Parts: sequence; structure tokens; C-alpha cells
Amino acid sequence: MVGGGEIGSAQYFQALAANAVPDVRMNPLLLKPERDTHSQVVLMGQVSEELSALPWRGRSERVWPQIAQALDELRAENDVVVIEGAGSPAEINLMASDIVNMRIARHAQARCLLATDIDRGGAFAHLYGTWALLPEADRALLRGFVLNKFRGDATLLAPAPQQLQELTGVPTVATLPMWWQHGLPEEDGVFDDRSRASGAVTRTVAVVAYPRISNLDEFQALKNVPGVRLVWARTPADVAAADWIVLPGSKHTSGDLTWLRAQGLDSAVAAHAARGGAVLGICGGLQMLGEALVDPHGIDGNAPGLGLLPLVTVFAREKTVRHRTARFAELTGAWAALSNVPVAGYEIHHARRPPTPSSRTTARP
Repeated sequence: MVGGGEIGSAQYFQALAANAVPDVRMNPLLLKPERDTHSQVVLMGQVSEELSALPWRGRSERVWPQIAQALDELRAENDVVVIEGAGSPAEINLMASDIVNMRIARHAQARCLLATDIDRGGAFAHLYGTWALLPEADRALLRGFVLNKFRGDATLLAPAPQQLQELTGVPTVATLPMWWQHGLPEEDGVFDDRSRASGAVTRTVAVVAYPRISNLDEFQALKNVPGVRLVWARTPADVAAADWIVLPGSKHTSGDLTWLRAQGLDSAVAAHAARGGAVLGICGGLQMLGEALVDPHGIDGNAPGLGLLPLVTVFAREKTVRHRTARFAELTGAWAALSNVPVAGYEIHHARRPPTPSSRTTARP
């Protein structure tokens, strides 16, 4: 969240890395998947219900003027602008309506690097196939290929980079090694099931990985704590041995709550709490732990909660987007270490929690 508007976490951290002040113009169009066939559209930091209701191919021409203007302004104000594409620049089913890859590159006459994830395999085929599918004018913008996430001795790649250059005229300019435990947040929708605890396991934390999980960067730190085993839980068996269960944020809380019940995880979480185990709800996860979700404006959906906390969530039409500072109250038990700790962050949510008779008491997991 920047200056009253939303941008993606990747753009936020990239701006900080460049010693620049994050700005909504750095991420003029943000898509936030909420269901398998629906995304919330954020244009210049603000949610657009009108654009969210349009099919994807109907949006591109509507948003292009604002995207082009944002890019032109940033180029005028800065010596260097780094533009990050999304997905492949040569998806021929999307190319006509593409506004995040080569159309941007053509507008800026950018010097483009094409990167591939060599850890997935088929890297040279990916590079050559993408180059071959690009129109000639777009190929002319390519200045180099980049091999990302390479394990081992880069000299073993020969003679493939030279052969690729002979075929395309484009050199392979960099081979980047696989880099684990860098401490940076993962992109939303991507997490590493292969994470392992370092040393003897002293605590297991199970994060419920529902289909529309969000805010994954909040759990990056757990992967780097010695003795902590992080489990992405999708079944009751995954939480059976957990010391802590975390219900994370969700891009569609009522839908993920339905999924959680279908897996039997609602009963597993309740049983864990009944045994005195720690349960932490974050954002949508906190809403799930309450008594009910009430949605008078069709934002997310109505649903009964898990009933483990005495609160009711009501979805407002307008989204709250603001910076905040706060301080934890005096806490006991598993949360005692957080007592009086100051925190600074931001709020991005539609949810409101009006007081209920039972919410005046202090809830315990």
C-alpha cells in the first residue's frame, strides 16, 4: 500500500532495493485473483469494480492510456526505469491484448532481457521457442538471454549458449545460480513445499494452504528459523503433529472456508484448539475463526465461521487502505512475547468487525 493506493509486494520491494520511493505508477495495473475465474482489478492503486466485471480482453484498451502515462512520467523523472514483464511475452492466445510485456517494451523501446527458469528443464527450448514466436519487430528489442536458478558448474552449459546465439543472434548474457534462503518474500501464489528445518525439529508450524491463500511472505521468516519445521497443510493429517496452526490470509475468504470444511480441516483446527494448541488467524484466517461472515454488498460471500473467536466480520463496500501503527496489549500464554510490542504496517481490507456482545471478552485459541 503506497500513498493511499495498492501495489504488488514485488514492486514495493524492488522500489526499496533501488532506493526509490514506492509509487502506484510502478504497478499501475494489479490483478488479485479471488476465484478461479475472477480477479479484482486495481488500477492506479484503486479497486475498479467496473473493470473487475469486464472480461480480460475487454480491459486492455480501457487501461492502456493510464499505463502508458504512468510509464512516461516515470521515464521523465528517472535516469533508469526497469520494467518487469509478467509470464511469457509470446503467448499467442493473449498477444493481441497483451499490455504487460511487449506492448510496454515497444512503447518504451526497451532493451529487453528474456529470462528462463533452468531448474524446470527445457531452458534453451523455452528461449528459442519464445524468440521464434515473437514478431520480427519484437525480436529486435531482445538484447540478451538470462538463465536463472542454475545449479552446478556453468561451463557445462557449453556449447548450447553459442548454438542459441547462432540460431537467434541473441547472446546469453548471464547465468544466475540457484539461491536459497535469501530472506526475500515469495510471490503470491508461489511457495516451496521442499522447505526443511535446519537441525533438530523443536516446533512444527502448520500453515493451512487453501486454494486462494495470500500473504505468503509473512511465513518466509519461519523457513529460516533453526528447529522450526514449516508444513503447508491441506489435510487433517498435515496438522496432526503441529504445535501451531496458522490460518493465513485469503483472496476469497468464504470460498476458502468452504474448502477448509470440505477437507475436514475445520474439525482438525477445533480439536487442536480444544487440546490447548496455539491457533493463529491472519487477515482472512482471523475472519474464519469468528462466528460469521456477513456480506451485504456481494464482496466475498456470506458464511458461518468456525466459532473459535467471538467476532463477526462484515464486508464494507469501500476498501480500507492506510498506513497504521499499533501496539500489542498485555498478553499471556503462547503470545506473551508480543506484549506491548509496537508494530508499523498497513491495512488493506473490505472487512469490518462491529462489536458484538461476546466480543467484549478476551478470546483464547
